[in-house]
Amino acid sequence: MTGSRLVLVGAVTAALCLALPAGAQLSDNRAKLSQPAPANARQTGNNTFQFALQNGMQVLVIPDHRAPVVTQMLWFRVGAVDDPPGISGLAHFFEHMMFRGTKTVPGDQFTQTVSKNGGETNAFTNHDYTAFYEQIAKDRLPLMMRLEADRLANLVLSDATVAPERDVVLEERRMRVDNDPQSLMGEQMRAALHLSHPYGRPVIGWAEELRRIDRISAQDFYNSHYAPNNAILVIAGDVTPDEVRKMAQEAYGKVPARELQPRSESTEPPRLSETRMSITRADARVPLFHRIYRVPSYAQGRPGQAEGLETYAQLLGGDTTSLLYRVLVEQKKLATDAGASYDGYNRDAGEFAVYAVPRPGVTLQALEKAVDQILGVNTLALPRDADISRAKTQLIASVSYRRDSQFALAMAYGQALTIGLTVDDVNEWPARIRAVSAESVRKAAQSLSRREAVSAYLIPGGKK
Repeated sequence: MTGSRLVLVGAVTAALCLALPAGAQLSDNRAKLSQPAPANARQTGNNTFQFALQNGMQVLVIPDHRAPVVTQMLWFRVGAVDDPPGISGLAHFFEHMMFRGTKTVPGDQFTQTVSKNGGETNAFTNHDYTAFYEQIAKDRLPLMMRLEADRLANLVLSDATVAPERDVVLEERRMRVDNDPQSLMGEQMRAALHLSHPYGRPVIGWAEELRRIDRISAQDFYNSHYAPNNAILVIAGDVTPDEVRKMAQEAYGKVPARELQPRSESTEPPRLSETRMSITRADARVPLFHRIYRVPSYAQGRPGQAEGLETYAQLLGGDTTSLLYRVLVEQKKLATDAGASYDGYNRDAGEFAVYAVPRPGVTLQALEKAVDQILGVNTLALPRDADISRAKTQLIASVSYRRDSQFALAMAYGQALTIGLTVDDVNEWPARIRAVSAESVRKAAQSLSRREAVSAYLIPGGKK
């Protein structure tokens, strides 16, 4: 959803975090480079190379020689699912702590050094991963690697740094979640949707549990997860695999591997029925109907299943040309906005969501009934050729437009690798979308079970 259309907020990240685009899949069809790969590098796809350092760090190189700039992304296989019981938000909090300094680069000198060298740095946390990145001139890449390697091995954690940063995250939660009724509703819905799975805990954490974070829990988290053998280094830009291998070995290769804490493996209990909730808030500006289904993700679904859900979400509610918008907003005049989305880039279950905002005088019950009528028709009839063709074209075009961005390329590959997918999954995604049939879209519609859903009304009213 773009422009002025409603954006429903799910997991909220930090002020230092970058909002992640749902389903960032990219391909690169440029010609293969002529330079040889490192001895232990494996060419994957048209223009990517993979190898590993002796300490277990995985490295992916995406050469792009159009400009003398590079994007470095360091992805860790740790996220909100790895928060200890009773301390939700620790993974996101720790992303903040990585900017608090080491003995050799104290305080905020990491960020200042990147800025003084003409670069940009930031980070983001998800349920499944945490990533840090720098974008800078090519000749500054060795410096960026040394800075990242330093905080990977030598981060200073003390009461004097942990306590203030904990207060920063609590304030962020108050601003982005507690004062946003849509965020609060989304948080409550996911807690109900995922039952015992850690996906039900917000990435930013519950306020009561955030207050329990201390130096000891932070140090233990650092020791258990921030290690080279738990990281994937992605370098996109004006480099060769040989250059990256040499620089990475000099900087990161000196950091010893650590014993890692095993990741949580969750098997959710079956849902027995739909969950329904109504939330009345004085600070809600408009009423809202929202429903989230628990569905298979790219990592766990059958071949083609996630692509079918992705295409159906685009056809149903991806933009103002979609089915929900045309029928509810333009034809029946029941809503001021309506849409759908599919979030499938997860290690475990994905989410399929629909929403609608009623026009004045239209009840939420009437609007939900109209949404369900549209969903019901899609389970019985094949979509029109024009609709499915437009949806697939829009999905593939959005990828094609972004593939010229180094950051978007590094993002797509890093995200895929950290949830268990491969470089081929990224490269082949456009072809897989093209192969989605009308029957695949109908099966996607039929797979949306109300038993696997949480439906909610946001109602303005009450006292502040």
